[in-house]
Amino acid sequence: MDVELRHLRAFVSVARHRSFSRAAEELLITQPALSRTIAQLEGKLRVRLLDRSSRHVELTGTGAEFLVHAERVLATLDQALAVVSHRVTLRLGFSWLLPDPWAQQTVSRFEETTGATVALTRTDDPLQALGRRALDVAVIRGDFEAPRGARTVHLFDEPRIAVCSEHSDLTRFGHLDWRDVQHWTLVVNTVSGTTGPWSWPADERPAQIIETANYDEWLETVAANRGIGIVPEVAQRRTQHPAVRFVPLTSAPPSPVSLVHFPDAQRTLIRRFLDAAAPQ
Repeated sequence: MDVELRHLRAFVSVARHRSFSRAAEELLITQPALSRTIAQLEGKLRVRLLDRSSRHVELTGTGAEFLVHAERVLATLDQALAVVSHRVTLRLGFSWLLPDPWAQQTVSRFEETTGATVALTRTDDPLQALGRRALDVAVIRGDFEAPRGARTVHLFDEPRIAVCSEHSDLTRFGHLDWRDVQHWTLVVNTVSGTTGPWSWPADERPAQIIETANYDEWLETVAANRGIGIVPEVAQRRTQHPAVRFVPLTSAPPSPVSLVHFPDAQRTLIRRFLDAAAPQ
């Protein structure tokens, strides 16, 4: 009989919940898909496992007996998987400073609940690395175009802040308004930056733009007083550079933070990571 694990998991979930709707929620599938899976199992076994004649789903006598063995099979499988789970690694890519405390809390929850390990990989272009399948999940800030076939999960938004050299005239101001950025030379990270000329309407963009290719180049260019930069506020907490200063930025739109992944890569492991990553 060509019985698959998905058939057993579907049956056990329905039997435990005595409900197709609650089982579908647990399994993250639609109720019609779950009904088809149970029908397939009963068809393969040529027995009726569930009684759907009443308002509540009930086990038949055969179904109750089969449940004992199905749970035993799944428990044995879970034990076998637990033996090797500590060798399983999820590759999480990012271009610069990970959001905190989200990153630390997410990694901790994921590793504690799965036994797997998160490998943190810094790369200038996480989307490109994801497209090469060098990563399983990419943390992306700002607006972007995801690779074809990839899925995007928005996590939260980060406030922005202005940054300049200690010698910049901007240090004499108590704050900088988003609409006034156009009057300053703006240093832009063209690969993974969250703010650039694309962030304003064409008639409000900064007239002077200096392009860099990664966060380190961007930071050193700002420190050298070639122009000012705009980044998420996490940079103020995490950047230790004696030559730069941070200035509050008013009226600025927030910067989105998202996770990007391919649905066909380590499906179960990525789903568990997305569960751990959801804002608490």
